[in-house]
Amino acid sequence: MTGDRRPSPPTAPTGLGDVRLLPRVEQGERLHALLWRAGPGVRMISTAVLGGGIGERGWVLNAQVAHGYRRTDPDRHLARLAEEAGLRGPGVGLMTAADVSRHGQAADGGAEAVVTAGISVRGWAASPEKGTSLPGRPGTINIIAALPVPLTDAALVNAVTTVTEAKVQALVEAGLDCSGTPTDAVCVAARTPAPGETPHAFAGPRSLWGARLARAVHRAVHAALPHH
Repeated sequence: MTGDRRPSPPTAPTGLGDVRLLPRVEQGERLHALLWRAGPGVRMISTAVLGGGIGERGWVLNAQVAHGYRRTDPDRHLARLAEEAGLRGPGVGLMTAADVSRHGQAADGGAEAVVTAGISVRGWAASPEKGTSLPGRPGTINIIAALPVPLTDAALVNAVTTVTEAKVQALVEAGLDCSGTPTDAVCVAARTPAPGETPHAFAGPRSLWGARLARAVHRAVHAALPHH
């Protein structure tokens, strides 16, 4: 179930090692965005406001915004930033107030992860009702992960759970009293199956690729956390 052999794909998606840093000036402030051009043949699952859900996507843009961000149309804002970056076709847009130039990156056995971490607004997922309102400014831990193998839809959902568990493990190990921020986002990419290829049905932390994914995300979150 975790060690079966799969046929090699004719082509592989571009890895997260090709993430680029894009500078821009917005309202007089110098900001950055991380851009990953995944290339064709990639399926993604994401909680992002732009390009969220499950489907084929060609790129991921993780854009830094100013502290005190007040726009109520982040999807339109991200779409404009993507257009200005020359991106075409469906993609995923993430947003954070963290300095994305200080991202963490890690890999494990072909699984890759890139993480940006803003933790100024953080807490536990199951908090009292009076503490569940959205924060006044974005903090956000954004996680982009990629696997070089195809996954079923169910396994993609499983992968998001695995990513989240690895994130929380890293936060607790770092001595932070939280499970994340109220605005964390995840994007997991996997290769589109080749003709006749059976996608992997599992991505939990004890499956072959889920375990690699968890280790990569765990290390990348540790690398991304600011000194505190």
